[in-house]
Amino acid sequence: MPFVRIDALRADGARLDALSRAVHDALIETIGIPPEDRFQVLVGHDGVNSTLRYGNYLGVQRDDDIVYVAITLRAGRTPEQKQALYRRIAELAREYAGTEPRNVFVLLTENDSIDWSLGNGVAQYAALSGTPGSEASDSDASEAAR
Repeated sequence: MPFVRIDALRADGARLDALSRAVHDALIETIGIPPEDRFQVLVGHDGVNSTLRYGNYLGVQRDDDIVYVAITLRAGRTPEQKQALYRRIAELAREYAGTEPRNVFVLLTENDSIDWSLGNGVAQYAALSGTPGSEASDSDASEAAR
C-alpha cells in the first residue's frame, strides 16, 4: 500500500487529477499494487502563498512545471522495478498532464510492515504476515487480505 504525496506548482484540480492518475497507473503497472489501493495527498502551490523550490541539479533543466512525487511503500522492490516505476510515472505525467519528464522528481521511501496502520489503531500488514516488521510486498499483503 503505497502512500503518495504529489506537490505541483500552479496546478489546478484537473492537472492534479491527471498527475494522480499517472502515478497510480504507474504503480499498478510496474509494481503490481491493486487498483483500489489508492492513498494520495494532492497539493497545488500557487507560487505566491505557497511555492516549490527547484534547481537544475545534475544537468536536469527544470521549470515552473515542476512536480514532486513522494511515495512511501514497504521495502522489497528491486532496482529494476524502481527504475521502471520512475520511467512510467514520467511517461504518464507527460501523457495525462502534459508535464515534461524533466520536471518529474520522484522520491521513494521504504519501510516495514509494522510501520503502517490503515485504521482502527492496528498494524494490519504486520498482523497479516504474522511477523512484526515483515518484508512482504504491498501486493502480497493485499492478496492475503482478500
